[in-house]
Amino acid sequence: MSRASDGYAPHPYTGGRAAVLRALTAWRMEWPGTPNVLVLTGRPGSGRSRLITGFLMLCDPEYRKRLPLDDLDPTTVPPELPAPAVPTVAGLTAAQALWLLADHYGLDAGSAEEVYAQLAALDEPVTVVVPDTDRAGPVRGAGAPARLVRDVLVPLAATGNVRLLAEADRAEAAELAASLPPGTVRIIDLDEPEWADPDGLVLHAQAALNPDTGAPELPFTTDASVRLALGAAVAGRAGGSPLVVELAVNCLLLASEGFDPGTDAWLPSSVGEALDLHARRLDADPGTLRSILAPLALAGGDGLPVRLWPRLVSAVAEQDMSRAVADGMRLAGPFLRPLDEGPGDDGGRTLLRLLHPAVGAEIRAGLPDVRAAQTRIALALLEAVPDQDWSKADRYVRDHLAGHTLEAGLLPQLLTDPGLFVHADPVSLRAAVEAVPAESLGAPARTYLRTAPLLTRTEAPAPLRAALLETAFVEDGLPEYAEAVHRLGLDLPWRTLWSRPVPGASAVTVGSLPGAEDGPAVPVAVVVVPAGTPGAYPVDGSGALVWGLVLPDDLGGAGAEYELGLVRRPSEQERAKAPLGLSRGADYLRVWDRASGEVVAALISDTPFTAADLSPDGVLLVATERGVKALRVLGNRPALASGP
Repeated sequence: MSRASDGYAPHPYTGGRAAVLRALTAWRMEWPGTPNVLVLTGRPGSGRSRLITGFLMLCDPEYRKRLPLDDLDPTTVPPELPAPAVPTVAGLTAAQALWLLADHYGLDAGSAEEVYAQLAALDEPVTVVVPDTDRAGPVRGAGAPARLVRDVLVPLAATGNVRLLAEADRAEAAELAASLPPGTVRIIDLDEPEWADPDGLVLHAQAALNPDTGAPELPFTTDASVRLALGAAVAGRAGGSPLVVELAVNCLLLASEGFDPGTDAWLPSSVGEALDLHARRLDADPGTLRSILAPLALAGGDGLPVRLWPRLVSAVAEQDMSRAVADGMRLAGPFLRPLDEGPGDDGGRTLLRLLHPAVGAEIRAGLPDVRAAQTRIALALLEAVPDQDWSKADRYVRDHLAGHTLEAGLLPQLLTDPGLFVHADPVSLRAAVEAVPAESLGAPARTYLRTAPLLTRTEAPAPLRAALLETAFVEDGLPEYAEAVHRLGLDLPWRTLWSRPVPGASAVTVGSLPGAEDGPAVPVAVVVVPAGTPGAYPVDGSGALVWGLVLPDDLGGAGAEYELGLVRRPSEQERAKAPLGLSRGADYLRVWDRASGEVVAALISDTPFTAADLSPDGVLLVATERGVKALRVLGNRPALASGP
């Protein structure tokens, strides 16, 4: 890359932007008068992510060795210091981003408040750079960027020893500044003349056209004078946007035939014009190009699987577009970025995403009805589930269908399928469900929402999520949903027999009562409760409830006249001979096979266990602050599962 007009070499990645780099360097050096918090903002495509990346290159002790530091403007090069913490928040919830930061500093915190307190107590400097806040959250439309600013960045910036650099959209940047004392925050808006760098934009365009930096050899790239003039023309038409420069160059390099570098008629001044001019230059309908890209503009996650793309293009267009997609790679190519995803439970796959979110925003803005388009995508994704078996569905369908239905306004109708609850990524599904007004949720969705924190905390795979949800459905009086979970073909470690919302249960014991007329003994559960609990026997200032262990209302004909003293507890010898044993920690219970020592079921809870007992034939009786429940341990295989 050629030298900038001031005699210094431009930054090899940003291609200039010296004024902004000077401001960032002053912040990194804690120059007198520099605020603790800098926020980089600007319209989408203004180059703020690239600037952050270029600055972080200068901040990383190892990467600095690869940069020509002696050739750069010294006021744009921070001194060598330990690299700042850089939590990658794209796709993460606010809580995940905070715990990522806590992990970086090795904090032993149990709450968000403890994270900030422990950061404040650190002896080392706490310098944090947060790029891509606009991409936070697993689901579009759930307000994740604003929540990240409000719940993480504001309290982080308010921590006295933290210096923060963040990249954000204008609305979030303004909220961050308004939430902190005056003078704490400086907003750098890249669209303001103070930060403009037209010379750098020209250098960026010229470098992108240069075969020495990877451009193909074409008449207008190999001739230096033509290339330099074309680069200047591309930058001059781009309206100060590095993204528009990138799109213009991509379009010219991918399909160069018929292009005359002597005219700027085919050079775009905006993202939308880049789309339309490219289509017209290839004698295609701009509407066709936008239709092909529409599902990618509406997609969630890291991108759309290639095999689903043609189906969704046809769904949005409401006509068969398979041929247009098959023939449209030269048309769509400049605006795409492929990604080879690592192996998963459905093997490896190639994802497609748009080159930049601003391309998606342009396409979405041109759709006549985003909600209707998302509805058609959601229906097409549902049709793509083989035999309506969620275990066979593509990961994208399982994990992102909820996001599409959220934007379509249809998510509450979807939240009745236990198979989806079990197989969907709990982080994405939880974020989508939390974005729905509570009054719109049905009972199964409310159970899922109550259970989701444990699902996300334990990162449990599908069989373990199934076990957790099965017992939660029984607790919430939804036995038909618990039965549906058992029909999903997964090996669950237990079957929940019953659950009773008994407040204040402090102890539980399994036992038996003599059967009626010399019949077999009746297994029972004895629950110690506060005095005065309806139906309880008074016992030493407390009360005791006696229920059937398998069916709480069935005492096998023992009658209501029995005395509490007739309840027989298993002896220590009987317990020792039982095939299963029970061990208990502060927030977990484990049932293990005595012969092999293998754990066959483990239960954790979001509320403390107050008591637990295990019958010799494998019925686990549990009390928490929420109530009492009994689970038949099945012992199919070693398993870890969680229960509320």
